[in-house]
Amino acid sequence: MSSDGEYILETRDLTKEFKGFVAVDRVRLEIRRGTIHALIGPNGAGKTTCFNLLTHFLEPTRGQIIYDGRDITAAGPAEIARMGLVRSFQISAVFPHLSVIENVRIALQRKRGASFDFWRSERVLNELNARARELIAAVGLSEFEHTVAVELPYGRKRALEIATTLAMDPVLMLLDEPTAGMGHEDVDRVTQLIRTVAKGRTVLMVEHNMSVVAGISDTITVLQRGAVLAEGSYAEVSKNPQVIEAYMGTAHG
Repeated sequence: MSSDGEYILETRDLTKEFKGFVAVDRVRLEIRRGTIHALIGPNGAGKTTCFNLLTHFLEPTRGQIIYDGRDITAAGPAEIARMGLVRSFQISAVFPHLSVIENVRIALQRKRGASFDFWRSERVLNELNARARELIAAVGLSEFEHTVAVELPYGRKRALEIATTLAMDPVLMLLDEPTAGMGHEDVDRVTQLIRTVAKGRTVLMVEHNMSVVAGISDTITVLQRGAVLAEGSYAEVSKNPQVIEAYMGTAHG
């Protein structure tokens, strides 16, 4: 497959077994370039395990992962991130006692291949500051630039995590439960932010909030007991009787 193919990420018969328990069962995913693709399903459906396989925090028992035309099944987490497949809220966990701008600057340094640039010239640091401020503005945190991360409201902390992920220059962003534990106002803000940052890149997200999924997803894959139960638009999967029985009924009822 050429790198300009329709799908930026594909899995073929992706399987993960833990001592005889099949957590992910022959999952076939096809993530179209430039779309927002949601992975949903009841607790224990295998969503997080799937994410851990894609970023190689877990090794698959069987199957293949193809990213941008390359087989990355055996690639390590750091190599995968350097290719542009970046998982938010893991690789880009924030430093709680550093300011917003310091957090984003460290993420930018990581992208440049240096862990810390404290000894670098002021010119280099100023270049980082300019880019850091662009990213901070993009996620609506300009007024919080010098706020220590631990003091940010919960939703704003999530916005900072997205900014540090963007600093890694992702082609495909994996968002793990981006609105978990948020009130309505924060959910709306982060949903809008995901829609904004998705322009020009691809987003794959695990999300429980059905109104978020319905509002921004182009395609939804429903997992149940580690296997794909259904796939399609929200209109399609929400009418699927098996999905209603397994998941939607409890989400809306």
